[in-house]
Amino acid sequence: MATTSAAAYDAHADWYESYISGGGDYLRRVHATVGDLLGAGEGPCLDICCGTGAHASVPAGLGWTPVGVDLSGGQLRHARRRLPVARGDATALPVADSSLPAAMCVLASTDLPDYPAVLREVVRVLRPGGRFVHVGVHPCFVGAFADWGRHPSVVVDARYADLSRSFDSWNTGGVRVRVGAWHLPLADLLNATVTAGLRLIRVAEAGPGGVPDLFAFLAIRER
Repeated sequence: MATTSAAAYDAHADWYESYISGGGDYLRRVHATVGDLLGAGEGPCLDICCGTGAHASVPAGLGWTPVGVDLSGGQLRHARRRLPVARGDATALPVADSSLPAAMCVLASTDLPDYPAVLREVVRVLRPGGRFVHVGVHPCFVGAFADWGRHPSVVVDARYADLSRSFDSWNTGGVRVRVGAWHLPLADLLNATVTAGLRLIRVAEAGPGGVPDLFAFLAIRER
Protein backbone atom coordinates (compact mmCIF):
# COMPACT_ATOMS: atom_id res chain seq x y z
CA MET A 1 0.00 0.00 0.00
CA ALA A 2 1.09 3.57 -0.43
CA THR A 3 2.78 5.29 2.49
CA THR A 4 -0.28 7.31 3.51
CA SER A 5 -2.51 4.23 3.40
CA ALA A 6 0.03 2.19 5.30
CA ALA A 7 -0.10 4.63 8.20
CA ALA A 8 -3.89 4.59 8.12
CA TYR A 9 -4.10 0.80 8.04
CA ASP A 10 -1.59 0.48 10.87
CA ALA A 11 -4.04 2.34 13.08
CA HIS A 12 -6.90 0.04 12.05
CA ALA A 13 -5.10 -3.27 11.47
CA ASP A 14 -6.82 -5.20 14.26
CA TRP A 15 -10.23 -3.82 13.28
CA TYR A 16 -9.61 -4.71 9.64
CA GLU A 17 -8.57 -8.26 10.50
CA SER A 18 -11.91 -8.77 12.23
CA TYR A 19 -13.82 -6.91 9.50
CA ILE A 20 -12.42 -8.80 6.52
CA SER A 21 -12.45 -12.18 8.26
CA GLY A 22 -16.18 -11.75 8.84
CA GLY A 23 -16.79 -10.76 5.22
CA GLY A 24 -19.54 -13.34 4.69
CA ASP A 25 -21.14 -13.41 1.24
CA TYR A 26 -19.05 -10.47 0.00
CA LEU A 27 -15.76 -12.18 0.77
CA ARG A 28 -17.04 -15.43 -0.75
CA ARG A 29 -17.83 -13.57 -3.96
CA VAL A 30 -14.41 -11.93 -3.96
CA HIS A 31 -12.66 -15.26 -3.48
CA ALA A 32 -14.80 -16.99 -6.10
CA THR A 33 -13.87 -14.27 -8.58
CA VAL A 34 -10.16 -14.52 -7.78
CA GLY A 35 -10.22 -18.30 -8.14
CA ASP A 36 -12.17 -18.26 -11.39
CA LEU A 37 -9.76 -15.80 -13.04
CA LEU A 38 -6.47 -17.06 -11.61
CA GLY A 39 -7.03 -20.75 -12.26
CA ALA A 40 -4.80 -23.63 -11.25
CA GLY A 41 -1.05 -23.35 -11.42
CA GLU A 42 2.19 -23.80 -9.55
CA GLY A 43 5.00 -21.64 -8.32
CA PRO A 44 4.78 -18.35 -6.42
CA CYS A 45 1.78 -16.07 -6.75
CA LEU A 46 2.52 -12.61 -5.39
CA ASP A 47 -0.33 -11.08 -3.39
CA ILE A 48 0.31 -7.35 -3.88
CA CYS A 49 -0.97 -5.26 -0.96
CA CYS A 50 -1.79 -8.51 0.82
CA GLY A 51 -3.01 -6.73 3.95
CA THR A 52 -3.84 -9.33 6.59
CA GLY A 53 -3.44 -12.19 4.11
CA ALA A 54 -7.18 -12.79 3.99
CA HIS A 55 -7.06 -13.89 0.34
CA ALA A 56 -4.05 -16.22 0.49
CA SER A 57 -6.18 -19.35 0.75
CA VAL A 58 -7.45 -18.89 -2.82
CA PRO A 59 -4.16 -19.28 -4.73
CA ALA A 60 -3.03 -21.90 -2.22
CA GLY A 61 -6.12 -23.96 -2.97
CA LEU A 62 -5.34 -23.79 -6.69
CA GLY A 63 -1.80 -25.14 -6.33
CA TRP A 64 0.07 -21.84 -6.19
CA THR A 65 2.42 -20.80 -3.40
CA PRO A 66 1.12 -17.45 -2.14
CA VAL A 67 3.64 -14.82 -1.00
CA GLY A 68 2.63 -11.37 0.14
CA VAL A 69 3.93 -7.83 0.14
CA ASP A 70 2.46 -4.85 1.95
CA LEU A 71 3.74 -1.61 3.42
CA SER A 72 1.61 -1.80 6.56
CA GLY A 73 3.46 -3.44 9.43
CA GLY A 74 0.23 -3.65 11.40
CA GLN A 75 -1.45 -5.61 8.64
CA LEU A 76 1.55 -7.90 8.18
CA ARG A 77 1.36 -8.94 11.85
CA HIS A 78 -1.80 -10.80 10.90
CA ALA A 79 -0.69 -11.85 7.43
CA ARG A 80 2.35 -13.77 8.69
CA ARG A 81 0.01 -16.44 10.03
CA ARG A 82 -1.25 -17.12 6.51
CA LEU A 83 1.63 -16.73 4.06
CA PRO A 84 5.29 -15.66 3.79
CA VAL A 85 5.43 -11.87 3.57
CA ALA A 86 7.80 -8.99 2.96
CA ARG A 87 7.31 -5.34 3.79
CA GLY A 88 7.48 -3.23 0.68
CA ASP A 89 5.89 -0.57 -1.51
CA ALA A 90 3.63 -1.75 -4.31
CA THR A 91 5.21 0.83 -6.63
CA ALA A 92 8.71 -0.56 -5.95
CA LEU A 93 8.20 -4.27 -5.31
CA PRO A 94 11.09 -6.12 -3.61
CA VAL A 95 11.04 -8.72 -6.39
CA ALA A 96 13.48 -9.45 -9.22
CA ASP A 97 12.62 -8.68 -12.82
CA SER A 98 10.70 -11.33 -14.79
CA SER A 99 10.72 -13.74 -11.85
CA LEU A 100 7.06 -14.58 -11.14
CA PRO A 101 4.51 -16.74 -12.94
CA ALA A 102 1.54 -15.02 -11.27
CA ALA A 103 0.47 -12.02 -9.21
CA MET A 104 -2.78 -10.63 -7.90
CA CYS A 105 -4.08 -7.44 -6.31
CA VAL A 106 -7.33 -7.89 -4.42
CA LEU A 107 -9.45 -5.07 -2.93
CA ALA A 108 -6.41 -2.79 -2.76
CA SER A 109 -6.35 -0.61 -5.87
CA THR A 110 -8.33 2.15 -4.15
CA ASP A 111 -5.72 2.24 -1.37
CA LEU A 112 -3.09 3.39 -3.85
CA PRO A 113 -2.72 6.94 -5.15
CA ASP A 114 -0.91 5.72 -8.29
CA TYR A 115 -2.30 2.36 -9.37
CA PRO A 116 -0.89 2.71 -12.90
CA ALA A 117 2.60 2.67 -11.32
CA VAL A 118 1.68 -0.58 -9.59
CA LEU A 119 0.59 -2.08 -12.90
CA ARG A 120 3.97 -1.16 -14.38
CA GLU A 121 5.65 -2.98 -11.49
CA VAL A 122 3.46 -6.00 -12.14
CA VAL A 123 4.78 -6.14 -15.70
CA ARG A 124 8.35 -5.79 -14.46
CA VAL A 125 8.16 -8.72 -12.03
CA LEU A 126 6.06 -11.12 -14.13
CA ARG A 127 7.64 -13.58 -16.50
CA PRO A 128 6.56 -13.26 -20.13
CA GLY A 129 3.15 -14.91 -20.26
CA GLY A 130 2.70 -14.53 -16.50
CA ARG A 131 -0.82 -14.03 -15.13
CA PHE A 132 -2.13 -11.03 -13.22
CA VAL A 133 -5.52 -10.90 -11.52
CA HIS A 134 -7.08 -7.63 -10.43
CA VAL A 135 -10.17 -7.69 -8.22
CA GLY A 136 -11.48 -4.43 -6.82
CA VAL A 137 -14.57 -2.44 -6.05
CA HIS A 138 -16.41 -1.57 -9.24
CA PRO A 139 -15.09 1.81 -10.45
CA CYS A 140 -18.47 2.74 -11.97
CA PHE A 141 -20.68 1.95 -9.00
CA VAL A 142 -18.60 2.06 -5.80
CA GLY A 143 -16.95 5.18 -4.45
CA ALA A 144 -17.60 8.52 -2.82
CA PHE A 145 -19.79 9.34 -5.85
CA ALA A 146 -22.14 6.35 -5.35
CA ASP A 147 -24.96 6.08 -2.81
CA TRP A 148 -26.10 2.50 -2.12
CA GLY A 149 -28.38 3.57 0.71
CA ARG A 150 -31.49 2.93 -1.41
CA HIS A 151 -30.36 -0.35 -2.96
CA PRO A 152 -31.40 -1.87 -5.36
CA SER A 153 -31.26 1.70 -6.70
CA VAL A 154 -27.70 3.08 -6.76
CA VAL A 155 -27.33 6.83 -7.26
CA VAL A 156 -24.13 8.02 -8.98
CA ASP A 157 -23.16 11.71 -9.06
CA ALA A 158 -20.63 13.93 -10.85
CA ARG A 159 -17.81 13.05 -8.46
CA TYR A 160 -17.15 9.99 -10.65
CA ALA A 161 -14.53 12.14 -12.41
CA ASP A 162 -12.81 13.13 -9.14
CA LEU A 163 -9.50 11.27 -8.80
CA SER A 164 -8.62 12.61 -5.35
CA ARG A 165 -8.67 10.68 -2.09
CA SER A 166 -12.01 10.76 -0.30
CA PHE A 167 -13.38 9.58 3.03
CA ASP A 168 -17.00 10.12 1.95
CA SER A 169 -19.23 7.05 2.00
CA TRP A 170 -22.86 6.12 2.44
CA ASN A 171 -21.59 3.26 4.66
CA THR A 172 -20.40 4.83 7.88
CA GLY A 173 -19.14 1.50 9.24
CA GLY A 174 -16.90 0.47 6.35
CA VAL A 175 -13.29 0.83 5.28
CA ARG A 176 -13.51 4.06 3.30
CA VAL A 177 -14.52 6.29 6.22
CA ARG A 178 -11.49 5.04 8.18
CA VAL A 179 -8.69 5.05 5.61
CA GLY A 180 -10.12 6.87 2.60
CA ALA A 181 -9.89 5.76 -1.03
CA TRP A 182 -8.58 6.96 -4.36
CA HIS A 183 -10.84 6.62 -7.39
CA LEU A 184 -9.72 5.51 -10.84
CA PRO A 185 -12.49 5.59 -13.48
CA LEU A 186 -13.02 2.45 -15.53
CA ALA A 187 -11.49 3.80 -18.74
CA ASP A 188 -8.39 5.02 -16.88
CA LEU A 189 -7.99 1.64 -15.18
CA LEU A 190 -8.21 -0.35 -18.41
CA ASN A 191 -6.03 2.06 -20.38
CA ALA A 192 -3.36 1.95 -17.66
CA THR A 193 -3.44 -1.84 -17.73
CA VAL A 194 -2.87 -2.01 -21.48
CA THR A 195 -0.29 0.78 -21.47
CA ALA A 196 1.72 -1.03 -18.81
CA GLY A 197 2.14 -4.00 -21.15
CA LEU A 198 -0.59 -6.34 -19.97
CA ARG A 199 -3.00 -8.03 -22.37
CA LEU A 200 -6.56 -8.41 -21.10
CA ILE A 201 -7.85 -11.98 -21.30
CA ARG A 202 -11.10 -11.88 -19.35
CA VAL A 203 -13.17 -9.27 -17.52
CA ALA A 204 -15.71 -10.05 -14.80
CA GLU A 205 -18.34 -8.20 -12.79
CA ALA A 206 -20.21 -9.44 -9.74
CA GLY A 207 -22.71 -7.98 -7.35
CA PRO A 208 -26.04 -8.37 -5.59
CA GLY A 209 -29.37 -7.33 -7.03
CA GLY A 210 -28.20 -6.67 -10.57
CA VAL A 211 -25.74 -3.84 -9.86
CA PRO A 212 -22.13 -5.08 -9.70
CA ASP A 213 -20.01 -3.96 -6.76
CA LEU A 214 -16.93 -5.90 -7.93
CA PHE A 215 -14.89 -5.45 -11.11
CA ALA A 216 -12.12 -7.88 -12.01
CA PHE A 217 -9.91 -8.97 -14.85
CA LEU A 218 -7.27 -11.49 -15.84
CA ALA A 219 -4.37 -10.17 -17.88
CA ILE A 220 -1.06 -11.61 -18.98
CA ARG A 221 2.29 -10.01 -19.52
CA GLU A 222 3.02 -9.79 -23.21
CA ARG A 223 5.86 -12.03 -24.33
